[in-house]
Amino acid sequence: MSTVGGERLGMPGTQADLGTGAPVLPKDISARSWIVADAETGDVLASHNAHWRLAPASTLKMLFADTLLPKFNKEEKHKVVPSDLAGIGAGSSMVGIKEDETYTVEDLWLGVFLASGNDAVHVLSAMNGGVEQSVADMNAHAEELQALDTHVVSPDGYDAKGQVSSAYDLTLIARSGLQKKDFRDYCSTVRTKFPGETKKNKKGKTTRKTFEVQNTNRLLTGDTDVTAYQGIAGVKNGNTTNAGATFTGVAERDGKVLLVTVMNPEKKEHNRVYKETASLFDWGFQAAGKVTPVGELVPPKSADTDAGAQPGATASATSSGTGGKPVAAATSSGSSGIGIALGITGGVLVLLAGGVFLVNRRWPLPELMRRRRS
Repeated sequence: MSTVGGERLGMPGTQADLGTGAPVLPKDISARSWIVADAETGDVLASHNAHWRLAPASTLKMLFADTLLPKFNKEEKHKVVPSDLAGIGAGSSMVGIKEDETYTVEDLWLGVFLASGNDAVHVLSAMNGGVEQSVADMNAHAEELQALDTHVVSPDGYDAKGQVSSAYDLTLIARSGLQKKDFRDYCSTVRTKFPGETKKNKKGKTTRKTFEVQNTNRLLTGDTDVTAYQGIAGVKNGNTTNAGATFTGVAERDGKVLLVTVMNPEKKEHNRVYKETASLFDWGFQAAGKVTPVGELVPPKSADTDAGAQPGATASATSSGTGGKPVAAATSSGSSGIGIALGITGGVLVLLAGGVFLVNRRWPLPELMRRRRS
C-alpha cells in the first residue's frame, strides 16, 4: 500500500499508538478499511488498511462535487435533454430528473448529495462537457489533492472496472470539499423540496409541484435502528454490489472536529456502516489528545501551508464556490433544519446571530466548524 501521509499508514492491519488514559479501540469494527482523523490538524488518530484500494461507491461523489462545484453558479439554470441522461447504470440511485425540465444548479447538487442521484451527476457532467471530460477533471483533481489511490472511471461512483479509492483518499477529498461553503451546505441538508414534472390541468394551466427528498446519510437523519449522531454535519454515503457500504462523515464535539471513513463492513446487518462509523467517532472524541498520531492528512500540492486561519479572516471566492459571497452569513434555501453552513444535529453548531463562522482559504482546514463569539 501507499505510504502517503506516513509509513504506518502503508502497513496492513490496525495502526494506533494509545497513550496513557486512551480508550481501547472498539472491538466490533468489521470494515475492510477505516480511518479516524482530526479534520483541522490533519492528524490520523488511528487507521486500518488506510491505503487499501477499494471500490468507493457513491462516496466518490465527494470528489465529483469538489471538482465541479466551483464551475457553476448555483442560480444557473439548465434544461435537460435526453443525451444528458444517457449511460446511467442499471439500478442507479436517482433523484427523479425528467427530460425537457429545467433545474437550477442548486437543485442538481441537492440531488447529488441528498438522494445520491446518478441522474443529477450525469446532468452536471453534461454541463461540464460530458462524462469523459468530468472523469478527466476528477482524476486531475485527485492527483492535485495527493489522493493517489484514487482512479475514476465513472463520475457517479457506479461500479466500473478499475475504479478505486481508499479510506485515506476519501478522507482527504472530504477535507478538501469542506473548504467550500456550498459543499458544507449541501452535505448537511437533511431534506429539501425538489422540482417535479410540469403538468397541465384540465383547464390547460401549467403547474409544477415539488416532492420531498431526504438525505440518505443515516447518521444525519436517523433510521429505525440508528439515531442521528450528535454533532454530525455530513458528508457522503455509498453502496454498490462491488463496494459494499461506504461512508465518510464529519462531526464536531467540544470544539474538536473529526473525519471518519469506513469502507465495506464484513458484517452485513442493516446500517452496519453507520454503526461502525458512530463507534469510531465515539472513540476518536474520547481519544483526542491521548494518542500519538500514526500519520497525517497531507495538503494539496498547491496548498499554502505556511499560514493557518487568522482571527477575523473571511473567505475568498476560492473557498466559497459561490462567486465569492461571504460564508459567515450565508444559508441554504433547500435546507430543513440543518442545511446551513454547518447546521449540526442537536444544535451544537448553528449559524445564528451572536455566533459567527470565520473561514480562511488557507490550509489546513480552516475554522469552518468553530463557533466564535462576535
